Amino acid sequence: MTEFALTLLRLAFLGALWLFIIITVIALRRDLLQPREARPATVPGKPAKHPKPAKQPKPKKPKVAKAPKRTGPSLVVTEGPLQNTVIPLGTAQVTIGRAPDSTLVIDDDYASSRHARIYPSEGGWIVEDLGSTNGTWIDRTRITSPTILAPGVPLRVGRTTLQLQR
Repeated sequence: MTEFALTLLRLAFLGALWLFIIITVIALRRDLLQPREARPATVPGKPAKHPKPAKQPKPKKPKVAKAPKRTGPSLVVTEGPLQNTVIPLGTAQVTIGRAPDSTLVIDDDYASSRHARIYPSEGGWIVEDLGSTNGTWIDRTRITSPTILAPGVPLRVGRTTLQLQR
């Protein structure tokens, strides 16, 4: 085998390796960025069926134990291990995550250490994702920038769902 042919063979092998790496990274990135709910459930060998749009259930009002009347807004955990937890909102920000110094500590593999924060701004409340891996969701929409949190709208962090109550 000539030296020129051997060099061409080496370059072709190197190109194939780089192509494999690029395709793998693109596939991993696409899978990480696409939420699980958005992935089509298909079985290999069968054509994909177009699912019927599911009826969106009305947000459930949390069953909160009777407590003295609160003034001002609060954050209520409606689903998850801390269900029915109420956090009164004052003027300070609320941090959510697995870190022990978070205001709301969530023991969830799908939540980041410093997942999200909620802070007051001009009479309303703003939710900001702090670079979490699995994202912060407001009613099936992943937030990418600070977003206003409306009362009664579900806020999902990992497997925990919260609502702002007035």
